[in-house]
Amino acid sequence: MEADEDYPDSVFVEDVALLTPEVGIITNPGAESRRGEVVEMKSVLNHYYEVVEQINPPGHIEAGDIMMAGSHFFIGLSERTNKEGARQMINILNRYGMTGSTVLLKEMLHLKTGLSYLEDNTLLIAGEFMGHPDFRDFNAIPVPAHEAYAANSVWINGTVLCPQGYPETRDNIAASGYDIIELDVSEFRKLDGGLSCLSLRF
Repeated sequence: MEADEDYPDSVFVEDVALLTPEVGIITNPGAESRRGEVVEMKSVLNHYYEVVEQINPPGHIEAGDIMMAGSHFFIGLSERTNKEGARQMINILNRYGMTGSTVLLKEMLHLKTGLSYLEDNTLLIAGEFMGHPDFRDFNAIPVPAHEAYAANSVWINGTVLCPQGYPETRDNIAASGYDIIELDVSEFRKLDGGLSCLSLRF
C-alpha cells in the first residue's frame, strides 16, 4: 500500500484488519487517531475477498491483539481491544467455521507483543504469557526478558523472520528446527512496533 501521510501509524498495517482463509475482517482500532485507516483498507480487501466483515462501535479491536493458531484465534483484551470488540470478532469467526477466545493482558501493549505462533503447535513466548494456562498445550520457545522484543516474530512458508540483535532467541528458534531470516526493525521499535505489525499475511 502507498504511504498515507494523514495516518503516520498506518505503517503498522496489521492492526486495522484480520485476514483469515474464509473472510477478511476490518477492525475498529482502539486508538482513535487510527480509526480513519480502515477506509482505505476496506477498499484494498475488497479486491481479495468476496465478503469483508467489520467491527462496529462500541466494539474496539486491533489485530495486533489477535493470534491465529490453526482455526482458533486468541484475542487479547488490552487498552486497544475491549470485550465488545472481541465478542463481535468471535461471532464473525464462528459464522465462518472458526473459533476464538479471550486473554486478559496486564502488561503488554498487544497480545502479539509477547507471543508468536510458529506453526507446528509451537509458540514463541515472553513475559506475562510464560506459564499462562491458555498456552500450556503448546510447545514453548521461551524468550528471555532482556530479549522480549524478539517475541514478536513471523512465520512465513517455513521460515521465521525475527528482529536483528537478539541472539539467544535466534538460537532458540533455530534449535527448534526453523530457518531464520533476521531483519533490522530498530526504527519501528522506537514506536513500539514489531515485525508482525508491518504486514498482513494471507
